[in-house]
Amino acid sequence: MFIPCDRGGGSAAPDFKGFTLLMPAVSVGNVGQLAIDLVISTLDMTKVGYFYTDCLVPMVGNNPYATAEENSTELSINAEVYSLPSKKLVVLQIRSPFIKNKYRPFCETLLSWVKSSKCGRVVLLSSSHAYQRDDEQLLGTPLRYLLTPDLEKAVGGRMKELNWKEMERVAAYPGISDTDKVLHIPGGGITKLLFNESCSEGIQMAVLLKFCSEGDNIPDAFVLVNYLNEWLQLIKSESNNSTDPSSQWKIPSSWRLLFGNGLPPALF
Repeated sequence: MFIPCDRGGGSAAPDFKGFTLLMPAVSVGNVGQLAIDLVISTLDMTKVGYFYTDCLVPMVGNNPYATAEENSTELSINAEVYSLPSKKLVVLQIRSPFIKNKYRPFCETLLSWVKSSKCGRVVLLSSSHAYQRDDEQLLGTPLRYLLTPDLEKAVGGRMKELNWKEMERVAAYPGISDTDKVLHIPGGGITKLLFNESCSEGIQMAVLLKFCSEGDNIPDAFVLVNYLNEWLQLIKSESNNSTDPSSQWKIPSSWRLLFGNGLPPALF
């Protein structure tokens, strides 16, 4: 459940009515989580609380978005909530993997919070194994989207204007029967379950995902967050022809430690 930050003075819990909830799936390459980092850092979002759950591996660390020595020692935990009222945007960042068999309880708790807080829609950033694509998915862009029926009515036309490609359904029994098509997102973590539950609950949800492989997934995160920005226009797109994606987004200070320290010169 959502626990607001104690700012002192008994301030009321933040109001998320009509807000867009942006969150990652813990999926292959951690692409969604890296993309969320870029959004929080670039928009300088304020931490307003955390999501208390026993479904995630416990963790604690320093402030991943520290900009000075004064705020570098602030603590962060496995699931925190950030807000930007001017854009009616609330972000849930997840920083640790799920505990075994805890996908469904987490989805139920999350969707219950979405309903009680009256968020307007949910946008889930995810990824899927590139090596498990079928022939059709190998063609064209590695980016895909999914919309629940309730959100399809509202923004389906916009997706067509953007010329986006919907996630294909694949044969449930390849080589035996091609008539039964199912949604298949290998490496997507909670993506499929959360999407299906949102469809059942009548919640407006969009899934944006990228096919990728494990490794240095920073470039994938830039591609995914730019994909998101095409739709939501969180920041103004560069008018020039710059090919450097980092020119638009502010890289958080914690990314300096993403791959540990460099090799010591004494080795050579």
